[in-house]
Amino acid sequence: MRRLSLLFSLLATTSFAEVPRVATDIAPVHSLVAAIMDGAGAPDLIIAPGASPHGYAMRPSEARNLAEADLVIWVGPGLTPWLADPLESLAGDAVHFTLMDVEGTRVLPVREGVGFEDHHNDHGDHGDHDDHGDHDDHGDHDDHGDHDDHADHDDHGDHDDHGDHDDHSDHDDHGDHDDHGDHDDHGDHDGHGDHDDHSDHDDHDNHDDHDDHHAGGVDPHAWLDPLNGAAWAGAISKQLAEIDPENAALYQQNALSLIQDILAHEAKAQETFAPLQNRPFVVLHDAFQYVEARYELNAVASVHDSEAASPGAARVAQLRERVKSEGVVCAFAEPQLNQGLLITVTEGLPVKIGTLDPLGADLPLGPSHYMDTLEQLAQDMRDCLAK
Repeated sequence: MRRLSLLFSLLATTSFAEVPRVATDIAPVHSLVAAIMDGAGAPDLIIAPGASPHGYAMRPSEARNLAEADLVIWVGPGLTPWLADPLESLAGDAVHFTLMDVEGTRVLPVREGVGFEDHHNDHGDHGDHDDHGDHDDHGDHDDHGDHDDHADHDDHGDHDDHGDHDDHSDHDDHGDHDDHGDHDDHGDHDGHGDHDDHSDHDDHDNHDDHDDHHAGGVDPHAWLDPLNGAAWAGAISKQLAEIDPENAALYQQNALSLIQDILAHEAKAQETFAPLQNRPFVVLHDAFQYVEARYELNAVASVHDSEAASPGAARVAQLRERVKSEGVVCAFAEPQLNQGLLITVTEGLPVKIGTLDPLGADLPLGPSHYMDTLEQLAQDMRDCLAK
């Protein structure tokens, strides 16, 4: 009893460093942060898995997480224009960290036209990433454009330490995610599942600041390029270290481990996609340009010109002609969007229908979610495009 009393007394008088509260926008970003904070704490998620980030109404628990945050990490206003105002009103005192602004991020422009006429297969202006710098924590990515060095990743170590991620598998730290666990409110996503509202996207027509959906704007789906994920991991660890220096070494070590895992995945993906580069496909919504650019894949059209506009009869007719003339072998739907128009475009044609999920909605949240999302996407693309 005396020992127990001494223990309680010691605990009562010992002061522990308080880990900062971190809020993140989408599940892949949440995963990057969770992996880097692993062993110190866990971030909160603002946008429930399965919901489209382009338009979303926060639940009270999500708004509370935002209001209590010391640091908010988000892709940026191009992906979630509606979040800009709550960031100021609810999290005005927090640090706002925009991932699209991180040095070394590969940024691609929005594509326009039925067959991406202005940009189709033209990523030359963005391929060399001279501004990737050395990222301090994860080596020199000047050669990212052609990946000659990535086949064996001599510069990045052997990855032996990161094989199975046993520490990350159970995601105990994330529990039910403050109402996110069972997603009762999002099982059918309250309008996100069948997306009747998304077919014409009335809710998004007035986002004048939604740069990614306007000519000359930026495509915000940048997390789908693994090398952007690597750049973001290094930047996130530094940002966390600034506000929580006591855990700086942990954040840095976790980031290095994560970066090595990402680079290992990217090398494997290069091999997976190499035989698929000449297999033409169409997408429901132009969310996968970063994957196409990284692995030189052959997307020939998008059903939706952007999230903000539903195609008219003339565009659908043009799409059908393009599907036939290009010999399209696969059309990819998304779980966040109604695939009815994709069915219309491909009806009666010898085209397989696949599904790509840029957000990993059906995958467990936690440190491994980002890697799982990339790997699932690669597998789903391979399964549909393979002969």
